[in-house]
Amino acid sequence: MRDSDVAPPVLAEVVRSGFVESRHRGSLVILAPDGSVERSLGDVTTPIFPRSSNKPMQAAGVLRAGLDLTGERLALAAASHSGELFHRDLVRRLLVEHGLDAGQLQCPPDLPLDPVEQEAYLASGAVRDRVAMNCSGKHTAMLAASALRGWPLDSYLAPDHPLQQLIHRVVEEAAGERVAAVGTDGCGAPLMAITLTGLARAFRSFVLATPGSAERRVADAMRAHPEYVAGTRRPDTWLMRAVPGALSKMGAEAVQAVALPDGRALAFKVEDGGGRVLGTVLGRVLGLMGVDVGERLGRVAVLGGGREVGEIRAVF
Repeated sequence: MRDSDVAPPVLAEVVRSGFVESRHRGSLVILAPDGSVERSLGDVTTPIFPRSSNKPMQAAGVLRAGLDLTGERLALAAASHSGELFHRDLVRRLLVEHGLDAGQLQCPPDLPLDPVEQEAYLASGAVRDRVAMNCSGKHTAMLAASALRGWPLDSYLAPDHPLQQLIHRVVEEAAGERVAAVGTDGCGAPLMAITLTGLARAFRSFVLATPGSAERRVADAMRAHPEYVAGTRRPDTWLMRAVPGALSKMGAEAVQAVALPDGRALAFKVEDGGGRVLGTVLGRVLGLMGVDVGERLGRVAVLGGGREVGEIRAVF
């Protein structure tokens, strides 16, 4: 029987009024400082779609293409931003700086990802917009890199586009393995499948990369400006603020990758895509690694009638 044929272990439970009403299974891997597998649960050798956890590698690809981004601009190129005003404003500035306009973005029109920001956005009378979409920073960087190189702009998301072929190579180099499949992400960009172990290796390689390299520049920008990578109310921001030197990026369908400055790294995926348990699982894994992330990650309250009646808890 293959590892992929065995149900992965339960990572988290939802407990309501003392009764376990839901269980979320998944797989995770922890790498030691030397890059070896220190601990794993479930299947960490079958490829997955890391979704937005691939964004640091995509950002490194645009740098390798010659695009010169630094600071907040580079962090935004690797972002799943919340659509807060400062995110939208910077996307618009980047478009202008590179002679582009929002009509050239091929990410779908969307509302801000952050629920609080979304309410304010709708209350102002605003509608779905490509700039508000959480991947608009990445798409702007891809367009700008393509324009710089004289590559086609109308097909910048095609898997055979020169930029996407370059990103494909960056993913394979960082992960230390071949891309197993290429799909289409929610934003329309090509999506490269790698294993959880390969994903953890990729994040580790970014924090340990030579200063000044594309990979290290991305890691440094993300860690210096985490609010541009995620938002003011997002776990990636909280973690990178709480743990100096940590590089963190979540992905849709409940994927998470983190690397620490000492070379340790982790990656996990909740099998059913249940994003509500991401923070709980992440807090537990980091706790096993001896990393204190404070109270914002870990236990999550379950509400009933507006009051706390249970919790989402890690069980490994």
